[in-house]
Amino acid sequence: MKLMTGLLAAVLLLAGMGVSHAVVRIADDRGGRIGTYVDRYQSLRSSGETVIIDGLCASACTIVLGAVPHDRICVTSHANLGFHAAWDFAANGRVVTNPEATQMLYSMYPAPIRRWIASRGGLTPRMIFLRGRALQAMFRPCYLDAQASANRPR
Repeated sequence: MKLMTGLLAAVLLLAGMGVSHAVVRIADDRGGRIGTYVDRYQSLRSSGETVIIDGLCASACTIVLGAVPHDRICVTSHANLGFHAAWDFAANGRVVTNPEATQMLYSMYPAPIRRWIASRGGLTPRMIFLRGRALQAMFRPCYLDAQASANRPR
């Protein structure tokens, strides 16, 4: 009986270790090139890992909302999503909006996010932020909100 109890405890310990590694936390991500994030999040989608948004996730980072299944994303009270139009550098080095990339980005978002963006004038060069109650109404809360926040880098 002691052997069975020991084996059961070891199995549960090992199973718990696997679960604890199956989380990706986003806390201070200002975005970057869309292609880089599409690749990153395709791998994340395939991995089965859960995503905790526990701080800023802006620009291309927000692609996670469409790439990872909704039930594998949770938000803490610190979550803050930033959206804006996609842009490129023009020949003269100036930043210009890229309408095709902006439409592609917009189409990646789930319908509630697209509706929220549309209600604020769409994706423009100006950053708009989704946070607080509005964000928490769209995604489930992270059950470990307090623990995730306590482990945030300063």
